[in-house]
Amino acid sequence: MFRLRARAFFGAGILVLALAAIATVHAQSARPAEWSYYGGDKAFTRYSPLDQITKSNVGQLKIAWRRPGLDPAMRTQFPNLRVNAYFKVTPTMVDGVLYSPNAIGLTVAIDPVTGRTLWEQKLVETTQQEASGQSSRGIAVWRSGTDKRIISVRNEFLYALNPESGAMYDGFGEKGRVSLNRDNPRASPFRWSSGPIVVGDVIVIAGNGGGGGDSASIRKEAAPEDVRGYDARSGKLLWTFHVVPQPGEPGADTWPSDFLSSAGDAGAWVPISADDELGYVYLPLSAPTAAFYGGHRAGDNLYTASIVALDAKTGRKAWHFQMIHHDLWESDNVSPPTLGDITVDGKRIKAVMQASKNGFLYVLDRKIGAPVWPMVERPVPQSTVPGEHTSATQPIPSKPPGFDRQGVSEADLMDFTSELNARAKEILNQYVFGPIYTPPSLVGEKMGTYFLPGNWGAANWHTGAFDPETGIYYAVSHTLPGLYDLVPATDPKATTKYVSKGGAGRNVPTIDGLPLVKPPYGRITAIDLNKGEVRWIVPNGDGPRHHPLLKDLNLPPLGVPNRAAALVTQTLLFLGEGSDAITGAWPMDWAWGKKFRAYDKATGQVVWELELPSGTTGGPMTYMAAGKQYIVVPVGDRATPPELVALALP
Repeated sequence: MFRLRARAFFGAGILVLALAAIATVHAQSARPAEWSYYGGDKAFTRYSPLDQITKSNVGQLKIAWRRPGLDPAMRTQFPNLRVNAYFKVTPTMVDGVLYSPNAIGLTVAIDPVTGRTLWEQKLVETTQQEASGQSSRGIAVWRSGTDKRIISVRNEFLYALNPESGAMYDGFGEKGRVSLNRDNPRASPFRWSSGPIVVGDVIVIAGNGGGGGDSASIRKEAAPEDVRGYDARSGKLLWTFHVVPQPGEPGADTWPSDFLSSAGDAGAWVPISADDELGYVYLPLSAPTAAFYGGHRAGDNLYTASIVALDAKTGRKAWHFQMIHHDLWESDNVSPPTLGDITVDGKRIKAVMQASKNGFLYVLDRKIGAPVWPMVERPVPQSTVPGEHTSATQPIPSKPPGFDRQGVSEADLMDFTSELNARAKEILNQYVFGPIYTPPSLVGEKMGTYFLPGNWGAANWHTGAFDPETGIYYAVSHTLPGLYDLVPATDPKATTKYVSKGGAGRNVPTIDGLPLVKPPYGRITAIDLNKGEVRWIVPNGDGPRHHPLLKDLNLPPLGVPNRAAALVTQTLLFLGEGSDAITGAWPMDWAWGKKFRAYDKATGQVVWELELPSGTTGGPMTYMAAGKQYIVVPVGDRATPPELVALALP
């Protein structure tokens, strides 16, 4: 169904379906002028009701201020300090101040009108080692009466900072910080780029992650990436939730008993969302270790590839829903869960929407975890790899349809010209391919399994923005194939039987850098969640339309396959094109760009675009200050230092 819609759009323009019923207002809106959490609010809607910038005046937007991702004085103090171009941040705006991690993860307070630094978090020790760090996606704020604290994670530490000065609170942990390193001999040093969330008086921390638990690993053993709750006043550990159940806990029987103590990873590496009224946090959990082969882990392997709702006060599980049984595709829940109220068949539902790498949007009742529309356990292709234990079925949503291409057939191959189509068929037939959930295969007569969505995912951390006034969910996705090419493990240190030859699904075949499949390669899909139907699909950007093999064909926009996060306002949808700092396995020059666009959120039509100093690396946000609406965008690329860019009307 999705492929038919995509072809209809590509040939005929924007696809617009019937209008849906208006959804109820968002239950967890922040104060309109603010952006209170990384995703706009704890519901992670990426939505703001601000309406000073409209379709009629968006063309007047100009750069109001710019500020470097790292203070030049820090570069002078540490000339050998390495600064990653992947500037992941989205600032928070509360009580008239912007708070943001800088390019090495230190929290900075910023004047929202001028971009001037108000204060910057001090290093605990003035050493190169202490200064070394990466940007995190954002910070959280805790309040109790007149007490307010900025809560952040940098490297292996959790911090509580004074919002007026940036000073650490002595009574929090050890002189203002808490070590987050896990007490497990197999555990790596703690890292989490996504930042904390606060519910009541509890700080919830996930991490490490990195996608699917090191899918190219030669070892099957790992440390579980458990989720923990800390007291916001003292930093004391309150509870631990085991993402891999321990013996005797519910879900332990979904693992072999002789492997359970060695199973690990499965953490939430993307941001967590929360419902303050219910007191729940929602965990988007990822894949198991060495994800492409699971012969050593027969069973469904809870809580991998699951969304789990926890009582934030106690850490007890309220409910869970597993999207993929016995994951072999590293198809983890890579998008923050989005919360919103929808109306389905006249019934008001408090929903949670979870986008997965596999291209499905799972819509559940966030109070009890039940699917809003029927979820069908359908038979799926079975593995031919010796010792593998493929799940016989996988849960497939009846609504909404997939938001990107799923599975591969010859009908999905590029057909810009008959010659390119023939070349694509010749290459494809060297591989195993088939419908969604076609499992990894051994290199032999065929060169592995060619699949969609690839292990970079249809969705990722950037996917998903929700308009609570219309009930429309905007899925930003990319169509990039992957490759599962298993070979016997030969490394003496290996403890898993098979590993990926290319390493984590890389070495994907192309035609001179062009994916074998049809465009759009990056797209926006507007989904009416009151009906579970797609309203429209549009490509995001030009993509490879000027590639040497395509430049003379006069093609329409083909879409940029990158991780660009959306911002939804009262009238518009804003979106960039991503950056070469995050293109990963797809380093083509057409796979990112500097354009920042405003789309009519009702139709998908581009109404404005501006070229930024570099590509977008984090999510845009918006706020009001001194009577003016600002949009702040984090940017950077491999040739340009990271910075924050603020846009406003004259």
